[in-house]
Amino acid sequence: MASTGKPLRLMVENWLAPNRAMAVRVIEFGHFRSHRGRYVRVEALWPTGSVSMFFFRHRDGTWNVFPPNPERPAMGVYLHAA
Repeated sequence: MASTGKPLRLMVENWLAPNRAMAVRVIEFGHFRSHRGRYVRVEALWPTGSVSMFFFRHRDGTWNVFPPNPERPAMGVYLHAA
């Protein structure tokens, strides 16, 4: 699911604490060295136990629940007019 430009706080509330009665906290945050992406792991304490999710920051600045695609080498072909 894409974030459609929502701030991270709103995404966390939508996924983990829809009724705002549960405690939510950041457990871990960091970055990937390979592509400089950032991630945050958030935990919610529910009556049935704890639930945690990862959120990943993409190059366009949005937060998503799936990691960004790795950058791969690419080649372009340009046609020249004769």
